[in-house]
Formats: sequence, structure tokens, C-alpha cells
Amino acid sequence: MEDYKKEFIRFMLDCTVLKFGDFVTKSGRKTPFFINTGFYRTGGQLRRLGEYYAQAINDNFGLDFDVLFGPAYKGIPLTVATTMAISEKYGKDIKYSSNRKEIKDHGDKGILLGSPIEEGDRVLIIEDVTTAGTSIAETLPIIEAQGGKVCGLCVSADRQEKGTGEKSALKEIEEKYGFKTAAIVKMADVIEYLSNEKVDGTLVIDDGLRNAIDAYYAQYGATE
Repeated sequence: MEDYKKEFIRFMLDCTVLKFGDFVTKSGRKTPFFINTGFYRTGGQLRRLGEYYAQAINDNFGLDFDVLFGPAYKGIPLTVATTMAISEKYGKDIKYSSNRKEIKDHGDKGILLGSPIEEGDRVLIIEDVTTAGTSIAETLPIIEAQGGKVCGLCVSADRQEKGTGEKSALKEIEEKYGFKTAAIVKMADVIEYLSNEKVDGTLVIDDGLRNAIDAYYAQYGATE
């Protein structure tokens, strides 16, 4: 596993974005872990988060695209932090853009916030965690109406759970829309790393928790 992925896993723990215990997801699944990206709350945290996204995007997609698009609302700070990190880390100036929930009819008019999307622009979408595809279904028509072409989707963490079928939500998006998806880390990376890693002298994933995680994935884990 690349060092930056290990650093990102520790970063999620430090920011209390990644937690272990007993939780219930919005879909009603009882889960031994929870990811809440709403706990990235400071400028320093966003700066580092943008750097991790920038490296993952470069590794998985390269930088031959024109616009980084973040669906409102959580995607807005992600686009800003990540385009800044791409500029500083790789010297590539990428435009950032997001949608408004309501079209603005005065001043800076339109549905887009940030850079406009122009005909033929290659657009990479950035989101927080594995999506069920709802926001993609809402976002694609906006991008395509401006003449943009979506070339990929990058999220921070892939839970690797079943979507509507046996495959993961990211794999379903790939197959439905025909573009590549990637994540900074997958839960398999998290489990592999933290099962053998002590944080502040304590083993994060002990045998009991590992058994609970394995049982969860036996029931809800995606086939691919």
C-alpha cells in the first residue's frame, strides 16, 4: 500500500471521520464502522484533504482534464481544496465548478458556481464517500447541458458494499455511465492497515472488531 494511503487512514482517524463501534447507516444496516466526512472542519484539515485527493486523482486519472466538479454542497470545498493542491503539487491549473441548488437570476447568473463549463471540457467529478448514484444522476445532466464530458469520479473512501445489486455502488456507476471511478482508499486498505497498526499505543482493530467487520462484509460486501 502506498504511504499516502496509510497517512490518509491515520488522518481520517485523527479527524474522527473514521470511527469504529456500533452504528446504523441510513439504509438501516448495522455496521461496525462509520465514515462521516462532515468532521473535516478546519482550514488545515481541508488543505491536507485536498492534497490526498490530488495524489489519488493524479495516480488514477492523470491530470489531462479541464474541470473538477463538486456537487453541492459537500463537493464545493472539495473542488476548491483539491484544485489548489493540484496547482501547488503538480503545477497544473485546473478549473473548479459546482452546481447551485437553485438557479441564480442576478449578478453571477446561472446554475454553476465557480468556473463555467465550456463545450468539450473534460470534467472529473469529486465527492466525499461512495455514492449510491443519486447525486451522479442529478449532476450528469447539468454538466452535459453545458457541453461537458464526464471522464471520471473520485471519492475519498470506498466502503465496498453492495449497491442495488451484488456489485459495489462505484462499480455500478462505472457500468451504467461508462466512466472510471476511484477512491483515495478502499475499506479493504483500511482493514489491512489498522488490523496491524497501533494508534497511541492501542491496536485499532482487535480480533473482536475484525470478526465483526468480517461478518458485516460476509453479509453486505460487494462481489467487485
